[in-house]
Amino acid sequence: MSDALKISRRKLSDDVFDRLYAMLLNGEYRPGDGLPSERQLMELFGVGRPAVREAMQSLERAGLVRINHGQRPTVTMPTASGVLAQIELTAMHMLSSSPQSLAQLKEARVFFELGMVARAAEKATDEDVERLQTLLETQRAQLNVDAGAFIKADMSFHVAIAEITGNAIYIAVSNAMLDWLANFHTSELHWKGNEHITLEEHARILEAIRRRDRDTATDEMRAHLDRAGKRYVLT
Repeated sequence: MSDALKISRRKLSDDVFDRLYAMLLNGEYRPGDGLPSERQLMELFGVGRPAVREAMQSLERAGLVRINHGQRPTVTMPTASGVLAQIELTAMHMLSSSPQSLAQLKEARVFFELGMVARAAEKATDEDVERLQTLLETQRAQLNVDAGAFIKADMSFHVAIAEITGNAIYIAVSNAMLDWLANFHTSELHWKGNEHITLEEHARILEAIRRRDRDTATDEMRAHLDRAGKRYVLT
């Protein structure tokens, strides 16, 4: 029989992982709770120490538990940012390998940010507007000084808009998308001459948010992203 057709036996650690994962899903252990000791798990599942340790390491890599030397593993509180961090390497590989995936990410970002800026325009407080103004001035201060710092300030402006919504998932997705796209900025030549345009566009977005004008904020963000999207390419 061909090796390709053979059904491989699962490792004991996979079974231990599945049973522990089910216990977490069922609420038997909540965030902050300590899991049983290695010896207790060995006795509970009838397996050896290697299977328990490998399963626990898999849980840690998945962001489900925290392992501290000399202490029992602790169940962690899942977060949106933690979930996205788990797929970062896979996402970067996909984007670097496929022009179509990069184009789809850019399209998804436009769809996402248009809804987000509309929500921000509805919810923004005076303090939120003041913070955006400060971030815009920080970006302006990097004009013709430090291209890297200018781009970083650009990203901070967009993340701050996400933060105005108060939705942790929006914030995490905004951070993730911007981090992934940052790897596909073209050379400084693609920025040269466009910095002032970026600042003007951010200022118009800010002014629309200041006026709580969601329609104008959406229109200004769409124009900004349509132009900015041309800066991301596969190299």
